[in-house]
Amino acid sequence: MNEINQLFDSKLICVNLGLERFFEAMCDQNLRAAHVDWKPPAGGDVRLMEILRKLNS
Repeated sequence: MNEINQLFDSKLICVNLGLERFFEAMCDQNLRAAHVDWKPPAGGDVRLMEILRKLNS
C-alpha cells in the first residue's frame, strides 16, 4: 500500500487555527481536533507587518 492510501486509512487529527467556533464544530462531530489560538501579526495591519518584518531582518 502506498503512503497516500495509508493516509486515508488512518485516523487524522484536525488542527484549527484561529476561530474557535470551527474547533467546536469539529468536536461536535466527534472528530479529533486541536485548537491553536492564532491571530495575524500586528492585527493584520499590512503597514505594521511590513515594519515588523524590517525590524526582524
